[in-house]
Amino acid sequence: MANFKLDAKVPEGPLADKWTSYKDKINLVNPANKRSIDVIVVGTGLAGGSAAATLAELGYNVKAFCYQDSPRRAHSIAAQGGINAAKNYQGDGDSNYRLFYDTVKGGDYRSREANVHRLAEVSGNIIDQCVAQGVPFARDYGGLLDNRSFGGVLVSRTFYAKGQTGQQLLLGAYSAMNRQIARGKIQMYNRHEMLDLVIVGGKARGIIARNLITGEIERHSAHAVVIASGGYGNVYFLSTNAMGSNVTAGWKIHKKGAFFANPCYTQIHPTCIPRSGDYQSKLTLMSESLRNDGRIWVPKNMDDVMAIREGRLKPTEIAEENRDYYLERRYPAFGNLVPRDVASRAAKERCDAGYGVNKTGEAVYLDFKAAIERYGKEQAMIHGLKDASLEKIIDLGTEVIRSKYGNLFQMYEKIVDEDPYTTPMMIYPATHYTMGGIWVDYNLMTTIPGCYAIGEANFSDHGANRLGASALMQGLADGYFVLPYTIGHYLSDDIRTGPIPTDSPEFEAAENSVKEKLDFFVNNKGTHSVDYYHKKLGKIMWDKVGMARSKEGLTEAIAEIKAIRKDFWKNVSVPGDSNDLNPELEKATRVADFLELGELFAKDALERNESCGGHFREDYQTEDGEALRDDVNYAYVAAWEYKGEPSDAVLHKEELEFKDIELKTRSYK
Repeated sequence: MANFKLDAKVPEGPLADKWTSYKDKINLVNPANKRSIDVIVVGTGLAGGSAAATLAELGYNVKAFCYQDSPRRAHSIAAQGGINAAKNYQGDGDSNYRLFYDTVKGGDYRSREANVHRLAEVSGNIIDQCVAQGVPFARDYGGLLDNRSFGGVLVSRTFYAKGQTGQQLLLGAYSAMNRQIARGKIQMYNRHEMLDLVIVGGKARGIIARNLITGEIERHSAHAVVIASGGYGNVYFLSTNAMGSNVTAGWKIHKKGAFFANPCYTQIHPTCIPRSGDYQSKLTLMSESLRNDGRIWVPKNMDDVMAIREGRLKPTEIAEENRDYYLERRYPAFGNLVPRDVASRAAKERCDAGYGVNKTGEAVYLDFKAAIERYGKEQAMIHGLKDASLEKIIDLGTEVIRSKYGNLFQMYEKIVDEDPYTTPMMIYPATHYTMGGIWVDYNLMTTIPGCYAIGEANFSDHGANRLGASALMQGLADGYFVLPYTIGHYLSDDIRTGPIPTDSPEFEAAENSVKEKLDFFVNNKGTHSVDYYHKKLGKIMWDKVGMARSKEGLTEAIAEIKAIRKDFWKNVSVPGDSNDLNPELEKATRVADFLELGELFAKDALERNESCGGHFREDYQTEDGEALRDDVNYAYVAAWEYKGEPSDAVLHKEELEFKDIELKTRSYK
C-alpha cells in the first residue's frame, strides 16, 4: 500500500447535519435483493449481536460466529454500570451536543468529531429500542426511567438496570438474534473461532473458522465480513476481560491489510478488586457506578497505613481528619467522579508514595459510610422518623445502597470475604478496555473493502480515554443504528454478484495457512506452556507499557517482547492434537497474536511523545503530575500498516480536525 492515503470519508456539511444528510443520499438495497446477499458477523456481544439481529431483520442472510457456547456468554455481560444517552430526563441541561462535547473532551481530543456526534445523535434511539425489547431499566417512583452520573460529566445521563446493565442489554440483543435464528435468517456458529480472512478480487469475501469442538477447519463465504470481536486487554494477561477475550480476529484482518489504529490507548479502570497473588488468572471489575456514592481515600499518616497492613488497625477506626480523600482534594469540581484515567493515575500516585492499604501496597479504600448515613437520614424523614437512632438511620441507608448496588456488594463479599456495608471496599486500577483497534472510516469500513469493524474492535469513538457507560452505547449504536445503513450502501453493488464460491484458490491458500500453523503448535515439542509466555508478556506490558510509560521503558519492552516471541516459536509446548477439543491450542493461537500486538502497542506508545488519556508518558507531564498533551504534533490517529514484523509496521496519520470544539487542557479541578 505504498503512498496509501487514509480517507475517513466524513460527509461534508455542518456537523449536526452530516449523519442525516448522509442517510438521505446513500444507496439502498431492495428488500428482494437483500435475500441474495450474505453477511458474516464475527463476535456476538452487544455490537455483533445487535448488528446480526438488525441485518437479518432487514432481510440479509447472516452467519454469526462466536467462540463461546452461546452469545449470552459474550464479555459485554460484564459491563455493569450503565449506558449513556442524551435524553435529558433529569432536566439538568443535557443535550446531544453536551454528550458529544463530554465524549470528545473525555477522550482527550483524540477521536473523530463526526463519529462522536453521530454517536450522541443515536444514543436516545438505543434506549427506546431496548425498552421496546423489554430491558428492565431502573425506574423512579413515578415510573419514569431513572438515571445516574458517571465519571467525567456533570449531568445524569446513565441508564441502568441495577448492576447488570450489560447483561440485560445483551439479553435484549440475544432475544432479537434468537427471533432471526428461528426464522432461519441467522445461521449461528457457536464454539467457532475465526482464524483468517479471505480476500477475493481485493474484497473481503469470507473467513476460515475452526470448530472448537471437533477441530474441523471450515470455509465460509459472504459478500461482506463484520468484525465485532471486542478489545485486546488480555495482552496484559491479568485484566478484567473474560479469559477468552482475544485479538485474533482483528489481528488476522490487520495482517491482511486492515490498518490498526492507536494500539497504545488502553483504559486502566480505577475500581477493580486488587490482585491477591501471583497465581491469579483474572481480575474483577467493580462498577464505576459505585463512585456515585462511594468516597475514595487512604490514610494521611504512614503509621496508620502500616497498622492497617499489619492488622493492628481497622479502617473504620481512622478518624475523618486522618483520612486523605485525595480525589476530592485534588479535583474539587468533579471529586470522586473524575474520568477513569485521572482516577487511576491518582490511585497509583498514592500507592507509589507508600499509602496503599493492603499487603501488596496496591489498594485504596472506597467507602460508603457517608452515603449510607445520608440516605438513611433521608429515608427517616420520608417515614416521619424525626428522632431515629443512628442504628435505624444506618439500617435505612443500607437498604437504599443495597437496592442500588446490592449484587456488586455481594460479589465483592464473595471474593474478598469482607462486608462492604460495614467496612470500606479495597480497590485498585486494572486493565479494562481498549480504545485502540482496527482503523475504520465514517462507514465503519476498514482499509479492506467489504470488511467492517464495529464496537470495541474498532478505534473510532473514544479517543485516548473512554468515559464510563460509553462502551455499551457505542456497541449498540454501531450494531443497531449505524452499520445497517453504511453496509447497505456498499452491498448495493453486490446485488448481481450471486453466491461466493468457497473452492477458489484464495480460500484454499487461507485454509492451508491456518492448518500449517495449527500443525506447528501440536507438533512442536517445546518445554514451556502457553501461559508461561503469556504471563511473561503480561508482566512486561504492565510494568513498562501500563499506567505510566517512559522512553526507556518502552524501548526495553519492545526488545524484551521480541525476545519472548522468538523463544515462543521455538520452545512452546501444546499438548493434544488439532482434531479435537483443545483449549491449549486455542490459547496458543491467541497468545501468538498478543506477542505481535504487544510489540506494536509499545512501538505506538514510543512514537507518541505526549501524554493523553490512557496513554501517560512520565517524560510528558505537568509540574502537578497531570498529562501534558501536544496538540500541535500529535492531534492525529496513528494507523499502522502491517509489513511482516511489528517493528517494520508503517505509520499512516489521519489528522484530526476540530471545527466545532475548541481544544483545551482537560481540567477537572
